[in-house]
Amino acid sequence: MGTGVAAFGVASSTALDNQPASTRWISESIALPTLGEQATALEAVDVELHRNDLTRNSDTADSLLQRLGVNDPEAARFLRQDPIAQRILMGRPGKQVQVRSVAAPGGGQLAELVVRGPASESDDSANQFTRITVKRGAKGLVAQRELLPLRREVKLGAGTIETSLFAAADEARLPDAVTMQMAEIFGADIDFRRELRKGDTFALVYETLTADGEPVTWNSGSGRVLSARFVNAGRSHEAIWFQDGDKGGYFGPDGQSKARMFLSSPLAFSRVTSGFAMRFHPIHQIWKAHLGVDYGAPTGTPVRAVGEGSVDFAGVQNGYGNVVVLRHAGGRSTVYAHLSRIGVHRGEHVAQGANIGAVGATGWATGPHLHFEFKVGGQHVDPIKIARASEAVLLSAAAKPRFDAVAASAKTQLASATRPAVAFARME
Repeated sequence: MGTGVAAFGVASSTALDNQPASTRWISESIALPTLGEQATALEAVDVELHRNDLTRNSDTADSLLQRLGVNDPEAARFLRQDPIAQRILMGRPGKQVQVRSVAAPGGGQLAELVVRGPASESDDSANQFTRITVKRGAKGLVAQRELLPLRREVKLGAGTIETSLFAAADEARLPDAVTMQMAEIFGADIDFRRELRKGDTFALVYETLTADGEPVTWNSGSGRVLSARFVNAGRSHEAIWFQDGDKGGYFGPDGQSKARMFLSSPLAFSRVTSGFAMRFHPIHQIWKAHLGVDYGAPTGTPVRAVGEGSVDFAGVQNGYGNVVVLRHAGGRSTVYAHLSRIGVHRGEHVAQGANIGAVGATGWATGPHLHFEFKVGGQHVDPIKIARASEAVLLSAAAKPRFDAVAASAKTQLASATRPAVAFARME
């Protein structure tokens, strides 16, 4: 590469607004470094690479470093042999890993590895976390283990649906647990499998625990939604978390509970393969009424009772395979079919949300899924309609003034959710 020419125009500062500005062109040769000179300069710079990941069940010291772009046999040996560094791959997977490496031929050399995980393998709700740091110093690699406090933060999130709820949530950097909570909260108001529309929007305020400023992935007490608004097809739905004594729940701005007599789904938020409609039967190869809802999910996914009731049947039934039938008040019943495992027995009383089995592919099933039916007086009905029609509970008169103050604060916070900053408060 040789010389270059730069040219720019200078407008006259004396030009009147209603007159064209005069322009004076200046041309000057600029000496540019040759390609060889630039390459030599780059070689003198140590390029640092930063990567993040989570530990996996199958990880070894070598596979973890390789996935992080580090090709460093010395570092792999250190992770296998050092008593502190060995803890990184011990216990449960899902620890948060950050690596800093220096670019080198064939892969980066480890400069620093930071791993954050639960303080206790037996209690993931502890308010502390373990940070293990492996760092390269003048005398080689050293490891340090620290026990530090988790910090509780309140954050904002907002998004617009373009393709799917999870895609919009990922764009808003929401934890999956928060996204699933939001779908559960509004499950009786919005059918997320049939009624979600491009252009729908959401905003929410949620609580999360952080380790060194990063939301934790392992703590069961992290991620509660405090308030949320979801606008679906132009209609706004709102929910506010309110604690009344020892009990807490979600309420609308009018003080009406978002809890229902029946849950909108027997699975925690899941991909649905088909709805309550006519379909082409995959086994019998004919069009027939599909008198229920099919929820696609991996084998072993927990199945929950949508309402309080008693077990009317638990066993095998022809094409249903392993099936559980629950009897509820008011002549209502629910059917859960193709289960891989049955977790209840006939005559047993179950509470709403109780685990009654697991998703499978028994009976006439072409793949793992849950076939779910809702009947009233022996007649099939759409489960979503039942969930929306079931009774809700109002706040007590004594609690209403305090709730109104919480609701007013939530309204202000939700209005702030569209601002660029996602964290607006921090609490120890």
